[in-house]
Amino acid sequence: MKASRIAARAAAAAAAAGAGVLALSSPALAHVSVAAEGAAAKGGYAVVDFKVPNERDDASTAKLEVAFPTDHPLASALPEPIQGWKIDVTKAKLAKPIEVHGKQISEAVSKITWTATGKGVEPGFFQKFPVSVGALPEDADELVFKAIQTYSDKEVVRWIEIQEDGAEEPENPAPVLALTAASEDGHHGAAAEDASDKSDDAKATATTTEAADSDGGDTIARVLGVVGIVVGAAGVAYGVLAGRRRTTATEA
Repeated sequence: MKASRIAARAAAAAAAAGAGVLALSSPALAHVSVAAEGAAAKGGYAVVDFKVPNERDDASTAKLEVAFPTDHPLASALPEPIQGWKIDVTKAKLAKPIEVHGKQISEAVSKITWTATGKGVEPGFFQKFPVSVGALPEDADELVFKAIQTYSDKEVVRWIEIQEDGAEEPENPAPVLALTAASEDGHHGAAAEDASDKSDDAKATATTTEAADSDGGDTIARVLGVVGIVVGAAGVAYGVLAGRRRTTATEA
């Protein structure tokens, strides 16, 4: 009896602990987040996905608003069309123009809004909202995108809190895109040199093959010449012998 009671208490404790873990982890899984498809290199362009999971069991996500950073404005932000969603891109004048590829840009995307025209992100599912962005800043290690998630029952969740160094993660953290170091300038040059080396090797191989073919042709010509001389000499010798035989036969 004691053993069974102890086992029952242990099982109950384990179940409670598991429920506690799920309760603590559920909000973390529900965060709106952003991540690059591949690398988001400083000074370059990238496709980023805003991921919206729906942890609710009684409402769908019907709208997503993402505010773009004003301290590091992005001149280009092109959302990918998504079936079942209406997309609105809002631009704003910049207080200070920025230069992109030698061109002065006086306005940048300030917000993108996705509004569901159908069922939206239903309970138990998530949705990715891809956007091609650039040029990424060269003087920053990350970009913060504040997001607002609206449910079909009109509840609004603001993912706008910024993580402070050394502090615990806020309850509603803003999506943060980490930027990687820019590619080294010599990388493409090295690739070009490799291609040039391969081209030179190919040319050398072709030249060697042509030389070999030429030498082979000369050798064959020489052999045929010698064979012709031998055959000619044999014909002459045969003619001389045949003449002697006819002379001998006549004298006899």
